[in-house]
Order: sequence, then C-alpha cells, then structure tokens
Amino acid sequence: MTEKQEKILQAALQLFAREGFHATSTSKVAKKAGVSEGLIFRHFGNKEGLLQAILEEGENRLKSLFVDIVMEPNPKEVIRKTIEMTDKIDVSDYDFWKLQFKLKWELEISGDKKMEPLNMALTNAFRKLNYESPELEAQLLILFIDGLGSAVLKGSKLNSDQMIQLLLKKYNI
Repeated sequence: MTEKQEKILQAALQLFAREGFHATSTSKVAKKAGVSEGLIFRHFGNKEGLLQAILEEGENRLKSLFVDIVMEPNPKEVIRKTIEMTDKIDVSDYDFWKLQFKLKWELEISGDKKMEPLNMALTNAFRKLNYESPELEAQLLILFIDGLGSAVLKGSKLNSDQMIQLLLKKYNI
C-alpha cells in the first residue's frame, strides 16, 4: 500500500469513527488526507470500497488478537487471555475500534462471523473444563468483552481492571 493510500485510509477511519459513515463524504476524506477526491476513487472505487478496505483491516486486527487465544492448548489460559484481551488495546487504536462498534449500529454489520474463532476456542475450553453449558459460557464471555470494550472506548468511568479481576476470580483463573 502506498503512503497516499495509507493517508486516505487513516483520514477515512478518523472521520467515519467520529462522524459516521453516512455523514462523511469522500471530499471530506480527501481534504483531511491532503489528496484529490479522484485519487480516492482510483484506489478504492467509491466510499463503500474505502469502508471495505477498513473492514478488511479490522478482520486482520481481530485475527491477530485471536491467534494467541485460538492456538492456546490450556483451557484456563484461553479463558484468561480472552478476559484480558480488552486491556491489550492500544489507546492509539481507539478510533479504529470505535469505528468497528459504530458500524455495528450504523450499518447493522454483525460481528458474529468475525467472532466465530474466539467463540469456538472458548466453547472448547469450557467443554474441557466440564462446564454445564459451554456454548452459553462462551457467548456470555464474548458479550462481556464486547460490552467492556464499548465502555472503555466511550470513556466510561467503569474500572475495567476491577471487572477483569472479578471475571478471573469467577472462573477461578
């Protein structure tokens, strides 16, 4: 990817995350990126193509977050790493993750398919630990991660460290 393409994606990411996809025009993205609007169309086709490139980057980032969890053979470690995942998000990536949450609502994009590897790893971990409802425990933990991530990104006063410690204690980890 060229430097200009990266500038375009970064500008789009910031604007989409703050103002929303529908409220952001390609001319606004071009101005923020310091490029011509035609360059956006040449590289990405249209605004939807620009969004698609950002979403693909999102899938790559999720995969990199999940790989350590999915490859972990110890079921307690799978659960611990999942619970602690929200603490691993770098503040400099907040716009990126805010956009992922915003798109769930604005464009009704479901993240279920993206979360499937994590769901499977957690279900298997809970099954190995003989939990009564491994599928439901996995879903509960994913809902927690989703909710905690959303709260952190919105700047909630919620103490995420305390929440993480509570869950680690709940699962005896």
